[in-house]
Amino acid sequence: MQENRVGYLFIVMASIVIVLTGIKSASDVLVPFLLSLFIAIILSPSYNYIKSKKVPEGIALLLVIGLFLVFLALVGKLIGTSVADFSANTDVYASKLTAHYADIANYALSIGVTLPIDDFSNVFNYKRIMTFGTTILQGMGSMFTNGFVIILTVVFMLLESGHFVNKIDFADGNKDTILHIKEISTKIKHYMVLKALISLLTGFIVWIALVLVGTDYAFLWAVLAFMFNFIPNIGSIIAAVPAVLITLVQLGSVSAAIVTLVYVSVNVIIGSIIEPKVMGKGLGLSTLIVFLSLLFWGWLLGMVGMLLSIPLTIMAKIAFDAHENTKWLAVLLGTGENLKK
Repeated sequence: MQENRVGYLFIVMASIVIVLTGIKSASDVLVPFLLSLFIAIILSPSYNYIKSKKVPEGIALLLVIGLFLVFLALVGKLIGTSVADFSANTDVYASKLTAHYADIANYALSIGVTLPIDDFSNVFNYKRIMTFGTTILQGMGSMFTNGFVIILTVVFMLLESGHFVNKIDFADGNKDTILHIKEISTKIKHYMVLKALISLLTGFIVWIALVLVGTDYAFLWAVLAFMFNFIPNIGSIIAAVPAVLITLVQLGSVSAAIVTLVYVSVNVIIGSIIEPKVMGKGLGLSTLIVFLSLLFWGWLLGMVGMLLSIPLTIMAKIAFDAHENTKWLAVLLGTGENLKK
């Protein structure tokens, strides 16, 4: 009996490896599909609300997609202008950053501490550091190279959203299956819509603060803060790096300290106080799993996997919880708060 269980375990592990290899190989196809799926999830409340006002389905769809495209066009135009302008001045900012480090090294030397300027410069490429934010945004933009296909897929997904559960009900007839599908849909929609609104608030506050401080390309760093707020734990920290460095080389250490304080305050107030109250504890994922899911989905699907790591893990947890044989995996992914002592 024990040998059978060991053999079964090896078969399952081998199957998982094969599936993951297939997913990674097909990432070029899966990434646009996942982007379309989660864009459709974010847009669906607006689409359903407009339809509930007795607006014909076609007109409701045109309104939602039209507004979304206008929003993308405006943001894309502003980002494109900022990225082009910043890229042209990268060398200037990099040289200023080098000068700041040299000043710090000289001050350290005056108090008897030696900092390796040459070694530090070789390890940290200043130009690469300064272009970090724009490189990320350009990478995000490259995900939308199949923009027409993504938008078309979103359109069909929105049209299908009202009939999908009914089709499953008719084809399967299993009430448990329908309940699990509805649970997945409800939790993912709840997470994605609220996370998008919270991220939008985060980006707006960062933009206002950077404009008041006088940091160059404030809108660029605000968009970066919005996008990286979807990445748990470390997203806000990563988004702060280019804004703080730009402020340092442009306005000095006092302004850079103010910007750092803004990012820390936003992260604490929104990320640690407001977001948990708004989102609730319905996700049921442990902190360790949240971080590991970020690494895993990022390795498997790249940047999109990092941005969607939590929704994808929630889907996996609910799917595992649906079957007795895999329920233990759902328990491992959870917080353990509901376990009996």
